[in-house]
Amino acid sequence: MTKSELSDAERAELHSDAISICQTLIRIPSVNYGDGKGNEAAVAAKVVELLLEAGIDSEIFESAPGRCNVIAHIKGVDEKRPGLVVHGHLDVVPANADDWSVDPFSAEIKDGMIWGRGAVDMKNMDAMIIAIFRMWARKGIKPARNIVLAFFADEEAGSLFGSRWMVAKHPEVFKGCSEAISEVGGFSVTVAGDKRLYFIEAAQKGIHWMRLSASGRAGHGSMMNPENALTRLSEAVSKVGNYEWPQRYTKTVKVLFNKIAEVTGKKYDEKDLRPLLEEIGPMARMIGATLQNTANPTMLEAGYKANVIPQSASAVIDGRFLPGLENELNQTIREIIGPDITVETITHDIALEVDFKGDLVESMNRSILAFDPEGIPVPYLMSGGTDNKALSELGIIGYGFSPLQLPSDLDFMALFHGVDERVPVDGIKFGVNVLEEFLRNS
Repeated sequence: MTKSELSDAERAELHSDAISICQTLIRIPSVNYGDGKGNEAAVAAKVVELLLEAGIDSEIFESAPGRCNVIAHIKGVDEKRPGLVVHGHLDVVPANADDWSVDPFSAEIKDGMIWGRGAVDMKNMDAMIIAIFRMWARKGIKPARNIVLAFFADEEAGSLFGSRWMVAKHPEVFKGCSEAISEVGGFSVTVAGDKRLYFIEAAQKGIHWMRLSASGRAGHGSMMNPENALTRLSEAVSKVGNYEWPQRYTKTVKVLFNKIAEVTGKKYDEKDLRPLLEEIGPMARMIGATLQNTANPTMLEAGYKANVIPQSASAVIDGRFLPGLENELNQTIREIIGPDITVETITHDIALEVDFKGDLVESMNRSILAFDPEGIPVPYLMSGGTDNKALSELGIIGYGFSPLQLPSDLDFMALFHGVDERVPVDGIKFGVNVLEEFLRNS
């Protein structure tokens, strides 16, 4: 296919629709509280309505009451080619309105930004997808190959009612698809003053959330007790939290840091890449976590009265492992805590890493360069995870590609699940341009 040739009026229409849809979706509070407590029904119905306005049929798959996934099939020019899954999620994390400077579900436009829960994670991408396919349907434009549009439930709490359920119960929906794109990739990071790297997600850490438990002898709080479960647990948790994990560099990390060194003119030393983190500003908090396994204590539970030594105590550890290093994480935790602490898996998910090459990657790169000729697309490893993990069980190779051009001083990663979440209006305009170009030609 050739480069998109939208007129100025058509492009302005696309921008306006994407912005308006983003606001509309944010104003529907599809909050996921975890433990099965969520409801995407209203936002799913709105997605169906928005698509149908342009003549696009879609279907809601309800995995449990109120837990809704939306699927639409778009026919491409070459229907014999393997298809592409373009997916987003409809749920958002909770927001405490008292902490925000605006109503978190107002979708107010202020200071050139759309503010609201989901503006970044990830109703901006949902809106761009919907706006593009609405325009195409009205103008009779077809993508190069078949596309499955998927808007999942429950991504923010393990995807059990969303992509995991769809893959297990309705794999036929994705039949014939070989690749996928979704969130947290294609965004710009400014380095060396004015050079923009576009981080495309090509790898994800795996997840092992575990509960550590200690038992001891219950007793009166005023008496001596060397078998205090809380003391035993606290010592184990402290060891885990203070452990310095060894540096482990995957192929994706090496490619990214090679490019950071090249662009900034700084030294690339594969023995220790950490000095280069300072070149990427606030992104270092997330990228730094991809240089090693991590295990962070997040929850403690013990006791019921101030003067009673409890018989048991437990803690939750958020463990994240690099591709290929799950055993190292688990074995190290076991060695750190000692034999008297038990370990129970709460949640587990795989790590992913795919090659940053091939036709799909080249198409992503070209689409960015079409609208930012000086941009530099690079792969990165994400410290969290996306619904691409579930789709990988069907052999579908996924990337994070929800493009945004961001102001150089915006702490983008802090906005994910953060207070005053917001996305630049100009970033959405750039993103929908790039995404339309990519989808038309991929």
